[in-house]
Amino acid sequence: MQLTREELRELAARVGLSLIAVTTADPFPHLAELLVERIRAGYLRGMDWFDERRAEIAADPRFLHPTARSIVAVALPYWLPEIRPPDDGIVRGRIARYAWGLDYHRVLRERMRALHAALEARLGRRIEARFLVDTARIVDREVAARAGLGWQGKNTMILVPRYGSWVLLGELLLDIALEPDRPLRPRCGHCRSCLDACPTGALIAPYELFAPRCISYLTIEHRGPIPWDLRPLMGNWVFGCDVCQEVCPYTVAARSSDDPAVRPERIEHCFPPLEWLLRMTEEEFRTVYRQRPVLRAKRSGLARNAAVALGNIGDRQHLPLLEEVVATHDQPLARSHAAWAMARIDFAASEPFLRRALDHEDDTLVRQELERLLAAPPEPISRSSAAPQRSR
Repeated sequence: MQLTREELRELAARVGLSLIAVTTADPFPHLAELLVERIRAGYLRGMDWFDERRAEIAADPRFLHPTARSIVAVALPYWLPEIRPPDDGIVRGRIARYAWGLDYHRVLRERMRALHAALEARLGRRIEARFLVDTARIVDREVAARAGLGWQGKNTMILVPRYGSWVLLGELLLDIALEPDRPLRPRCGHCRSCLDACPTGALIAPYELFAPRCISYLTIEHRGPIPWDLRPLMGNWVFGCDVCQEVCPYTVAARSSDDPAVRPERIEHCFPPLEWLLRMTEEEFRTVYRQRPVLRAKRSGLARNAAVALGNIGDRQHLPLLEEVVATHDQPLARSHAAWAMARIDFAASEPFLRRALDHEDDTLVRQELERLLAAPPEPISRSSAAPQRSR
């Protein structure tokens, strides 16, 4: 029994997958060579799990699912333009929009499993399947582009008609033959808004992202100290970054999502107070961000990122809070980056305290940070650029 495109889309829509497209399970020509080239050039430095062997596996879906004949590419829209930071005088950080809702890995897998069950019921046979969401074992954007779900923009994101890049991707590998959709023609033209807007210069060329400079990598995947030269460029982002998406002409006109799975349940899911991030306990962290993508950054990473954000905001009223963090926080990353924030806000006022902190600090990395700060303090923040970024 052959399944038509219309029937597949109807079954998918019933389980909450309104955006789907189909491609074959054939290998992706030249993808392995491109990935190996990028790995060797340092584009993925810090993500050691994505090695050259992984690149080879990612280029051929049948490494994962030998009987695969088709791939259903799925996308979950998540653009919520009506949600903005409250004008309440509280200094807040920003979380990338994709992380406002529930953990999309779980949401997409559950819905793909439901689609798989519906397909088996419709065809009256067992179907071998694999469910993939954001895994190095396949390159989500390559699948989505070949399936015609969207086209790859110059910021490396998939741009979906009417939704822009505000989509979360997954793949359902199946051992049945489905009629493939046609790829879409890329439509970025001469536009380079995303490249020009990238705060850290991580978009080094069209379609080329140098991950070690990307704010999303630095705030989520990177576990150690953030390089000094990149901290002043991070604004008040504490988990991820949306800048290259916000400036894209296609994403500006995106449709709003009506899916409850992508909606935040409280303000801390999208614009958390920086003071709270620096003082929250492990229990608070796990309670507030339960089943949310933000858990990936860990409490130490969020506290580190919040300290950098306060350093970039540059208000002397935060010096007492930062002193408290340097003196008492249980996470060395938080202490070291809070010390940097103090030195950047007002080194002259902070120097005596930082010298005393060095006398009492027993963590090697924090001591190294304090010694460096005292020997060569960071460039003071410009008062004209001290305001945090605001969401549209």
